[in-house]
Amino acid sequence: MKILLAVDGSAYTKRMLAYLVTHNETFSSASHYTLFTAQPALPARARAIVGKEVVDAYQADEAERVLAPAAKFLLRHGVEATSGWKVGPAGETIARFAQAGKFDLLVMGSHGHGALASLVMGSVATQVLAQCRVPVLLVR
Repeated sequence: MKILLAVDGSAYTKRMLAYLVTHNETFSSASHYTLFTAQPALPARARAIVGKEVVDAYQADEAERVLAPAAKFLLRHGVEATSGWKVGPAGETIARFAQAGKFDLLVMGSHGHGALASLVMGSVATQVLAQCRVPVLLVR
């Protein structure tokens, strides 16, 4: 089974990873795991001032700051994962990556806002659910 783990470095990501490693009946080391994070695009004006190379290096560093601790946590629990990242709006970017990679399941943490709060504020999880054709498991 190909499983995509959407991570952002938050406490909700940590809960999702803890859930994953404590549910061996569902998630086995025989599955293939990919950690993924979406980096927001910097404003065009900022990119023009500092240059493409600086922006690319910054975004790669930020992605690594999110991905490295998650990969380390999984390795401590006997789960190897590959990593990937893209630049773009989080919900849309995660959904596109999940579909393009032909994953069997997307797992992500959720803040667990109520329906009204999600309607007013929106959420990455809501955007992913609306745009993704891959089954999604939200961990709260």
